[in-house]
Amino acid sequence: MGRKDASATKLPVDQYRKQIGKQDYKKTKSVLKATRLKAEAKKTSSVFRDGFLVLVAIAFFVVCFYAFFYLNLSNEINMDMD
Repeated sequence: MGRKDASATKLPVDQYRKQIGKQDYKKTKSVLKATRLKAEAKKTSSVFRDGFLVLVAIAFFVVCFYAFFYLNLSNEINMDMD
């Protein structure tokens, strides 16, 4: 019995979504397809971009780590020679 009462009142969000859906049907199929393809391309490019940024960050830390130890060891070797 509670279900009938709940379905009788429509939330403003549901009404808004229904209006958007009606407007979406007014668009041609080619426009909808282009929009979908654009969204998919954006998703895949963000995955590659995120992966590339992670690799660059790892490479940066490795180079900094190597430079730190290289400079410390080269100073110690020069002090031993003197």
